[in-house]
Amino acid sequence: MGLYLTLALRNLRQGGRRTYLLGGAIAFVTLLLVALSGLASGLETTLIRSASTLMSGHVNVGGFFKPTRSQVAPVLTGVSGLRAQVHTTLPDAEIVDRMRGWARLISGRASFFVALAGVDIVEEKRLREVLQVAEGDLAGLEAPSTVALFVRQAKRLEVGIGDVLTLSAPTLGGAENTADLRVVAIVRDVGSLSALSVFVPKQAVRDLYRLEPDTTGAIQIYLDDPEAAVAAMARLRPVLEEAGHRVMKHSPKPFFMKLQEVVAEDWAGQQLDLTTWRDEISFMAWIVTGFATLRWLLLSGLLIIIVIGIMNTLWMAIRERRAEIGTVRAIGMSRRQVLGLFLLEATLMGAFAAAAGAALGAIAILVVDAVGIPIGQQAFQMVLMSDRLHLELRLGDLLGGVALITVITGLSALYPAWRAARLRPVTAMG
Repeated sequence: MGLYLTLALRNLRQGGRRTYLLGGAIAFVTLLLVALSGLASGLETTLIRSASTLMSGHVNVGGFFKPTRSQVAPVLTGVSGLRAQVHTTLPDAEIVDRMRGWARLISGRASFFVALAGVDIVEEKRLREVLQVAEGDLAGLEAPSTVALFVRQAKRLEVGIGDVLTLSAPTLGGAENTADLRVVAIVRDVGSLSALSVFVPKQAVRDLYRLEPDTTGAIQIYLDDPEAAVAAMARLRPVLEEAGHRVMKHSPKPFFMKLQEVVAEDWAGQQLDLTTWRDEISFMAWIVTGFATLRWLLLSGLLIIIVIGIMNTLWMAIRERRAEIGTVRAIGMSRRQVLGLFLLEATLMGAFAAAAGAALGAIAILVVDAVGIPIGQQAFQMVLMSDRLHLELRLGDLLGGVALITVITGLSALYPAWRAARLRPVTAMG
């Protein structure tokens, strides 16, 4: 094996410019694969971060309350008992509950509808860690009748710290109710979802909708591993059903898309709805799916070009090395050994080039993420769910990219190597 390795490395060196050009192309494709994987990973991480910050836990115990068969609200009653049952089932999870609402936010200059997140800012440690304050202080949400906006919302409303805004929304009884809120914090945007949500104290939402104290919108459960959300949800369902709660059949949609369905159903009272973070942001899943499709279409085209380049290069090498092939066949090298030699050369070239491209891709990911390149166009911010380009380096993506390119390079050499091995010594030397 040592002899074949020595011969393969020697032949690659003798290939000169041809070897370097093809190796450079392979390295470039690997770099692009790693960079696009880093962008996809960053996109997924940003999506999880945005979702779990603004509108969802990794697992959610939400639900709907129907005071009559024709009225519905995304409200949970008896929240203290529900939280205790969730804590008993998932003792290691972080558990918070938030009020939910939909209201018009009004300033002296503009107005628009927003999703209300009623929070206990003292309890919301994760929220305080994720949100970056641009002005004011999130601790101000401990006071009643206060609100924290995102930067783009404050600009749109033309307000600052200390200004007063008005919320307007219909109660369950159908009457229009309003509440005045003082701006105590302006936080940096965390993706396109930032345009839809504002944070207020829980009691502000209860007062706006005239709800009882032991109510909430959803219990949000945060796990160490977000990928364990489905398993955690499966553990919760039988526990809640055995405790006497009516639990809705699982539907992978965000809660607001279920309102019309629930209104049409013939029941009254309380039903629980268990969802994961993927369910709650399923309306944005097309972004991740679309990007993944685009990534593989682009890479497939580049890989086809690389395969053709490898085959052409090996055909040229075979023509130039016919005498060498004939000589080694004449001194006793078998067809299988000639085949193995050419495959080893291609595989080594693919492995070295892919490793170099992966290393450059990893450096590019780390540099770009550290710099935090701003994204100016709102259309791109919507797609990338952030106002800055975020890439994430994952070891699995790095090693997988090197392995994939190496295997493709080796397979691309199979047919030319087989043709080289089929040459008869007399014909080759002639």
